[in-house]
Amino acid sequence: MIAFRNPLFDGQLRRTLGHGTYGGAELGECLATATEVTGDRESWYRAWTALAGRTFAAAEFSAARGHRESARCAFLRASNYYRNAYVLHLETPLPGVVREAYERHREAFRRAAALMVRPPERLVIPFEDTTLPGYFCALDAARRPLVISVGGYDSTAEESFFWNGAAALARGYHALIFDGPGQGEMLIERGIPFRPDWEKVLSAVIDLAIDRPDVDASKIVLIGESWGGYLAPRAAACDSRVAACVLDPAQIGLYRAMLARLPLPASLKEQLPHGPRWLVTLLRWILARRARRPTAGWALRRGLLTHGVPTPWDYFIDAVRYEQEDLIGNIRCPTLVCDAENDDISAFSQTFFDALRCEKDYLRFTTEEGAGEHCVSGNRALFHERVFDWLDAHVGATALSPARISATSGASDASDASGVSGPPDPPGPRRLPGLP
Repeated sequence: MIAFRNPLFDGQLRRTLGHGTYGGAELGECLATATEVTGDRESWYRAWTALAGRTFAAAEFSAARGHRESARCAFLRASNYYRNAYVLHLETPLPGVVREAYERHREAFRRAAALMVRPPERLVIPFEDTTLPGYFCALDAARRPLVISVGGYDSTAEESFFWNGAAALARGYHALIFDGPGQGEMLIERGIPFRPDWEKVLSAVIDLAIDRPDVDASKIVLIGESWGGYLAPRAAACDSRVAACVLDPAQIGLYRAMLARLPLPASLKEQLPHGPRWLVTLLRWILARRARRPTAGWALRRGLLTHGVPTPWDYFIDAVRYEQEDLIGNIRCPTLVCDAENDDISAFSQTFFDALRCEKDYLRFTTEEGAGEHCVSGNRALFHERVFDWLDAHVGATALSPARISATSGASDASDASGVSGPPDPPGPRRLPGLP
């Protein structure tokens, strides 16, 4: 526990603090803000919006006086704080406070990006009859491996800079961050929910990426965070252009995860979701009642919004479409499965790993390391050290010498690049050690 007995509040605080590794938070101001939260989501919104507003104003003050670095740092933090302010209000119909805070979250990130030494390039990614918004974060003009960061249920393209974008830049990779159906702008402003065939979404992103002269098309990496651990492997299984895949954590399917949480005999679970009638009636009532609970019902309410369904039972039914057990064996690229000790969302990571038939590794993070929570949000530095060491061995990012990179600016003070990482480890399944 950091500051709240409520696990939802404490988990979102940890997530926000975790982005401090790449300039998205400061410990003192976050803990001070936590003391202003009185246990309900309205006070949460007020407290975090107030902090975000003060931080944004400080950034504008610095910018107006030509203090670019101070402004950039403050805009980055303000962006993360605005996102954190609205996260507990994700539900349908979408509240106005979400739209307002999301717009400020995006604006603050773009103001920060404009002040980076090499500003991220805004992307409009063609996809079917619409487009996807995103950013291309280039370390330099060199042809390099590309990390595509795939977010989850309440991720945004802008938050993905903190999740994996900045870490990629710091290690000699370009990064692409974006919103797909069910995420960020696509959800909040366009009302486009998740769809089960996300391999089509990621293939459209890859189509755009490989046409760039600064992308090594043979070294496309996917890193899936949270629900992205379901979305990313669909592309790895269906698109041969994916060179490596990292899943944090790996997820086989939404429906089986829901079933696993039901305290019912297996014989009854096998009859769901269409029967028996008495059980369906009971579950409809239980789920509807749970959705009305401010904290315990948050994930359900968020699910209604992101899946575009009207009731909790419809969400349960829709989950059946999000299963991919039959695709896992089709993944051919090297795959790293991550698992955090206290993360119930990673419950099927080992099962996923066992089903893989490609070169694979398993990486477990523990409470002892301060890394045992969902998406290793308490120790992203450790996560990236281990993950990118693994990636370097498999896709061989060009090393920078001397290696002084400002991850949050996306620039290096080194003009030369020399050498590559060592040869990859021998193929075959391995379990990486718990400690470096």
